[in-house]
Order: sequence, then structure tokens, then C-alpha cells
Amino acid sequence: MMRGKNLTGAYSLPWVLHLMRFKVDNPNLVGALLWISSLQYFIIQLIVISAWTVPHSWANNFISDLGNTECGNYAGLAVCSPLHPLMNLSFVIFGITMAVGSVYLQRAFASTTFSRSAFILMMLSGIGTVMVGLFPENTISSLHVVGAFLGLGIGNLSILLLGLSLNRIHPAVRTYTIVSAMISLGAFALFSFDVFLGLGRGGMERLISYPFTIWMVTFGFYTLLSHSRDRLKR
Repeated sequence: MMRGKNLTGAYSLPWVLHLMRFKVDNPNLVGALLWISSLQYFIIQLIVISAWTVPHSWANNFISDLGNTECGNYAGLAVCSPLHPLMNLSFVIFGITMAVGSVYLQRAFASTTFSRSAFILMMLSGIGTVMVGLFPENTISSLHVVGAFLGLGIGNLSILLLGLSLNRIHPAVRTYTIVSAMISLGAFALFSFDVFLGLGRGGMERLISYPFTIWMVTFGFYTLLSHSRDRLKR
């Protein structure tokens, strides 16, 4: 991906809002499969890292370094990611599946204004993640930072609110949701003050990001299993 190039104009908020009006027979199934597909985010990172031409550090390199479009010194570290277009595409796809999956899952789970608001925040998190892919860290950095804040900060806040507001999910899943969000939000607060707990800045960023993604995949499988169980009871 070239510097500042906009990958697509289709992945916009109006497009997501249009999907909210699109009717499907099993919105929970569609939403679950979309969130489970977030596994690609981990797989693509491993592929992109394997192609680096300079040493990569899980502790010190930011995840966004994988999408950096140029080779050179960035924030004090050597960065060279030949497969940066693949990583940025992964960010965009991750954001879309997050946002669109939220549209469908809120139909299945949101029964109060509180829970619907939490899903709306998750949609915003998805839009922010798309921005991270469209505006790599070395291009329009201000938009990249805004996207990262929406993706990680608002995203983990939405998970906390979902844990507090979804009364129809299994108590163990609800507890896991709240604990996961609190871990990531705590890491986000420490990261904001450059406190890395010996994990390095990249390690701390991953403590913010990875539990969030793992939760999405886990909740997707939980929804999928619940859907299958309900069908067997019919």
C-alpha cells in the first residue's frame, strides 16, 4: 500500500448503517461467523512478521509497525515490513467484520438501551480499526492514532459495557467478558502513561489488543454453539 493511499470508499459508516436495515433469518449466526473470522488477524500477523527483513520484537515493536509502508527507523526501532499491504488489508477486514458482526449480534442479544449502546461502541471500534489499516502509522499519523484509540480504547470499553448489560448470556461468559475488558482497559491506562510492566511498549499494546480479539472469537463461538443448541431443541 502506498503512502496515504485510501484502500476503499465502500467501507464507510453509511455502508454499515445500510447493513443494519438488511434482514437475515439468523442474525446471531451471521454475527458469530463474522466475529470468529477475526482469527485471520492473528494468522496474518505471523505471516507478515515472517517476511520482515529486520529483527522483529514482540516486546518493542508496535502491531502497527507491521503495516508501516516504508523501511527505516520508526520511533527508535528499525522497521521493514515487505508484506505491509497484507497487514493493512487485515486491519480493514478485521474492522469490517467487527462492525458488521456487531450490527447482527445486537439484534440477537441487545434488549436494553444500555446493551444497544455497547454494540454501537463496538461498531465505532470496528470503524476505528478500518482507519488503522487505511492510514498506516507513517502516513496520516493523526488519523491512525484516532483509529487506534477507537479500536482499542472504545472497543474494550464496549466489551465492559456488554459484560455489564447482557443478562441473557451464561454467567461464566459474562464474568469472562468483564474480566477481559478490565485487563485490557487497565493495560490501556498504564500504556497511556508509558508504564509497560516490563513487557515493553509492544508487549503492553498486545495486552490491550489480544484479549479484545480473543474475546470476540470466543463470544462468536459461544453464540454459534448457543444457536446450534437452540436448533436441536426445536
